[in-house]
Amino acid sequence: MRIRKLFRFEAAHVVRECSSRRCRENIHGHSYVVEVFISSDALDRGYMVMDFVLLDKVKALVDRLDHSYSLWRGEEEEMKAFVYRYNRRVVEMPVSPSAEGYALLLFFLVDNILRETEFKNGEGNVRLHSVRVHETATGYAEAFREDLKLVDFTLDDVRFSAAILEEENASHDR
Repeated sequence: MRIRKLFRFEAAHVVRECSSRRCRENIHGHSYVVEVFISSDALDRGYMVMDFVLLDKVKALVDRLDHSYSLWRGEEEEMKAFVYRYNRRVVEMPVSPSAEGYALLLFFLVDNILRETEFKNGEGNVRLHSVRVHETATGYAEAFREDLKLVDFTLDDVRFSAAILEEENASHDR
């Protein structure tokens, strides 16, 4: 059986080396919709694949992206300095912040979150099936496990600015 959880975030970026001049030469933003698809071979005692409350860490991850600038690690140093100078919320990514890049990165990160999740209600073999990232109302990219072979990065390759981490810590302290 498969379930889906939907998340949203707003973010700005430049997608260097793409075909569209507007996209590769201008800072612009999108209202992203992220769909996380999870499958299992069994249902828990509540007849669910898993309780959505167990995705709170995924919600927190997506919140880290919200109202941030998504900065590709391969960007020129002058641009990086500009972005960090004028933006408090910056996510430095090992992939270009295209819809495909987001889908791959989020698949990788959500998969890590699910592997660290403690299941205590008789859940079956809960696995991340795919992550779909809608960049516009008419287009999305979807990443599957086999797509991770297209990239090579680790958790340490994703960096969140101090402001993002401080906001997250402040919300936990309340």
